[in-house]
Amino acid sequence: MKQMLYAGLVFGLVPVQTTVLHYASIGGMRPDLCLVTACLVGFLAGEFEGMMLGLALGFMQDLFSAGELWLNMVTKGSIGLLAGLAGRYLANATPVAMLATMLGLSILSGTVFLVSVRTGQGLADAFLAVRSVMLPQAVLDAAVGVGVYWLIVSRGRPDQATQEKTSPLW
Repeated sequence: MKQMLYAGLVFGLVPVQTTVLHYASIGGMRPDLCLVTACLVGFLAGEFEGMMLGLALGFMQDLFSAGELWLNMVTKGSIGLLAGLAGRYLANATPVAMLATMLGLSILSGTVFLVSVRTGQGLADAFLAVRSVMLPQAVLDAAVGVGVYWLIVSRGRPDQATQEKTSPLW
């Protein structure tokens, strides 16, 4: 079942990201669903699954884009691996921790793309790209990732009314 879900994500996310999200952009920006998915799978399922799904999603993005060859594959695979490591060593996984993880990893991915694309241009252009593109993109990716994480985690929890009150505050 899990393999079928991963195959559906690999073959379905890139077309959805390029077609459907084109019309649902916010300020001309669309969330990077492949990055968000690689991060969530790594965070929730472990670093190996996050890395492998990130590599597959990045390969699909590289296959259908006109950008740098292998850059998406390496970046998304690394993001899945790093998110898996963060999820493993995090004692209490909360939406705030996921927000920080997703924001940091999205900034890391944006920095890699910025360095690879903007080599040889001035520092002022790079600063403008960071301020106007990379940081808003990272915030959008983090917001979408935390929303999906919250949905996944809240579906797995029992209802608050039927849950035993074992907290020291109760």
